[in-house]
Amino acid sequence: MSEDGADAATETFVAHRNLLFTVAYEMLGSAADAEDVLQETWLRWVEVDLEQVRDRRAYLVRITTRQALNRLRAMSRRKEAYVGSWLPEPLLTAPDVAEDAELAESVSMALMLVLETLSPTERAVFVLREVFDVGYEEIAAAVGKSSAAVRQIAHRARKHVDARRPRQAVSAAQTRAALESFRGALESGDPQDLLAVLAPDVVLVADGGGIKQAALRPIAGAERVARFMVGGIGKNDRNNLPMTLAPTVVNGSPALAVHLGGELDGIMTVRVEDSRITGLYYVRNPEKLARLASEIPLALR
Repeated sequence: MSEDGADAATETFVAHRNLLFTVAYEMLGSAADAEDVLQETWLRWVEVDLEQVRDRRAYLVRITTRQALNRLRAMSRRKEAYVGSWLPEPLLTAPDVAEDAELAESVSMALMLVLETLSPTERAVFVLREVFDVGYEEIAAAVGKSSAAVRQIAHRARKHVDARRPRQAVSAAQTRAALESFRGALESGDPQDLLAVLAPDVVLVADGGGIKQAALRPIAGAERVARFMVGGIGKNDRNNLPMTLAPTVVNGSPALAVHLGGELDGIMTVRVEDSRITGLYYVRNPEKLARLASEIPLALR
């Protein structure tokens, strides 16, 4: 590749990097794997004859999708051997992500968990079509299927996701209010205060990855979740590890950063419906907390 070609390739890649990272992250739920996919995309991109590329953005998305699909299939085997529940890696996001309702919803922990229930190809098709508005023919080229097959996959994936995603849109202010009530109840240590903010059918999912102690299976029901949370606080107190909860924003939504003894222990995010918490997600695996020191830029276009 000539020097001018290399400069053009670099300029194009940098211009679309945030978009490519967002595509890879929404397909994988892992920032570390998404970064690896971008590296693989770059290595293939610099070998491309740009004069033969009609739409450089679309071509880059196609490469990224193919690499992410390969990695997603490999991750499926890794998740089978994972200790306990697996949650997506939380990202510290900039204020503009939270202000973009479409982008914030697409990377929310609640939706990312629903995407985990799709097959790799279904997830790729859903993400490209529903989140990034990619045309069916372009998706077909990316996933190696016919346009007709992609339309069927998209319909099936959309129906699957719609049946499992939150029934109503919840604003950041509503989520923040629920989290503040939850934070106050947790700090009070009174299970009754927790029951007032938890929905009767709330589910707690904790991810320690076999490194940090966490419930190996989801805990369902407000009373069981309340007892588990209060019991955890009592255990920390007995070990002289004071717990503090600080508001933060991850994946475009309000969240709580949990510190034990002054050190980050994990990130709590919630799913809220009718002003009460229906889903509580606690990422404790330290390998998934590495990217919380700086904001990660995301983009849909």
